[in-house]
Amino acid sequence: IVMVYLILAALYERWRLPVAVLLAVPFAILGALLFVFLRGMENDIYFQIGLVVLIGLAAKNAILIVEFAQQGVLLEGKSAIDAALQAARLRFRPIVMTSLAFVLGVVPLAFASGAGAAARRSMGTGVFGGMIVATFVATIFIPLFFALMSRRGQVPETAHGKAASAPPSAIAEEGR
Repeated sequence: IVMVYLILAALYERWRLPVAVLLAVPFAILGALLFVFLRGMENDIYFQIGLVVLIGLAAKNAILIVEFAQQGVLLEGKSAIDAALQAARLRFRPIVMTSLAFVLGVVPLAFASGAGAAARRSMGTGVFGGMIVATFVATIFIPLFFALMSRRGQVPETAHGKAASAPPSAIAEEGR
């Protein structure tokens, strides 16, 4: 997770924006834990390897939305909220299509039988559940996380176009 954060910080040239991407990871982990425990399985090494896969895939989905939202803010001059909502609308279908293709690809792992089936079932179930939750729940929250992380540190403007943090006397002198 630290490596992903540092790479994203270099990509976005900001320290806060990668947090919006990484906040999608807990949804994937919670989904994986939920599905594994619902099937009566344990948190074994194979499940934990699946969690590493989930970190990458959940971050990939979030990156798609955050990247498009960032372009909307920087290139089109939109507000963070408008850019995030438009990015979520534009990228929702591709995210769902790629995620469901992956989820359907791990279904045979989740229901494996034969030698070594316990390892495949553990990994497959965790990745299946994590991707389902990350796709349909985290995708709703990523625009919110982007808006929160991109707005922090910005000073809102007043009706006169001056920063709200400027002393009132400076704004009054400017109006004279």
